[in-house]
Amino acid sequence: MSDAGRAPDATERGDDPGNDRPSRPFVDDLRARQPKAIHSALAVLEEVAARGAGVTARELSDALRMPRATTYRLINLLVQEEYLVRMPDLTGFTLGRKVLQLAHLVAPSPPPRAAREVMTRLRSGIRGGVHLARYDTDRIAVVDVDEDFPLSDESRIVREWDASAMGRLLLAERDVSETPTRSTRSVAAIVEDTRRAGFARQVDELVPGFGCLAVPIRDEGGRLVASVCFAAPRSRIEQPGDVLEMLENGAEELGRLLV
Repeated sequence: MSDAGRAPDATERGDDPGNDRPSRPFVDDLRARQPKAIHSALAVLEEVAARGAGVTARELSDALRMPRATTYRLINLLVQEEYLVRMPDLTGFTLGRKVLQLAHLVAPSPPPRAAREVMTRLRSGIRGGVHLARYDTDRIAVVDVDEDFPLSDESRIVREWDASAMGRLLLAERDVSETPTRSTRSVAAIVEDTRRAGFARQVDELVPGFGCLAVPIRDEGGRLVASVCFAAPRSRIEQPGDVLEMLENGAEELGRLLV
């Protein structure tokens, strides 16, 4: 069975298999050795950022030469405080909501001017929100948001891959088989539909009566690097008509500018 399809063991979940004590003693320990504990927590976050999404507790412990019991407790504390989250396939960890909020204070690098001009042209011809997302390994960054149609919940969109069309492209690309909120069968249906259609679609997940679709942008090797996304009422997502062709043409043009 592949790693994507198997259940994570206690180590990969970040649990300390040999320690069922509550977290309070560790909190007291943090107070006793505050500078060192803070340094260790930051080192864990830096290592997760450097290694990318999906790194396991065991890998972090080995890379940082940190005792596993300490690593497990730090990870559990960081997950509890939302600085880390478990991956949708439950096999490792990635940066959480609070880190993303801090990162938003430093704006992501904007796309080149020529790409922004393509986005402006698309928006002028399409009634609805048109956004540009980029994929950095297993992370989603919305690098050009339609100011007239802001995203409904950006933190959830970049964190929960199954909640948006741009995330569902990544589900299909990474062949994820399960997420914390969906069964294996449900995720498999999303992946199959996305691959068959050649684009991703979502309705009623973020806002009732609304949805989005995302057209992939790939490099010469076929790797997913970005997507152009369209948000609108449900009926226009289910029957996009000429909008889909416009997005596909835009994605092809953007591909030459972004990769």
